[in-house]
Amino acid sequence: MAKRSAISFTRRSPDNLTEELIAVLSSNASFEFKPLFEIILLNLRERNAASGGEEMLRLRAYEKLQGLVNQGAVNRTVTGITKKYKGVAARMAVLRTEMKALRTACNQRARAKAAAAN
Repeated sequence: MAKRSAISFTRRSPDNLTEELIAVLSSNASFEFKPLFEIILLNLRERNAASGGEEMLRLRAYEKLQGLVNQGAVNRTVTGITKKYKGVAARMAVLRTEMKALRTACNQRARAKAAAAN
């Protein structure tokens, strides 16, 4: 078993993909993955935040969606071969405030860094 080093540096930065997932799934609608991804891709392109290619973005979106399902923030219902995803309102509200706080902290760091550079 590998030993973790004592020195580590982690900084959580805002994740545009997760923000969009949370924003879309906060509605009362349920989505299949393909229409959900198309909405997210359109929103990310409007924000000029879609990078890395569409297929890679699709894989990341599916991975993030499954993470939200595992956290209990999204319900997945399976009927036959169709999977539909719907956000849990209480958990989505908590995630939305966490993401907003994370975005605010990142923006403050960026402003502080810009002010220090000047």
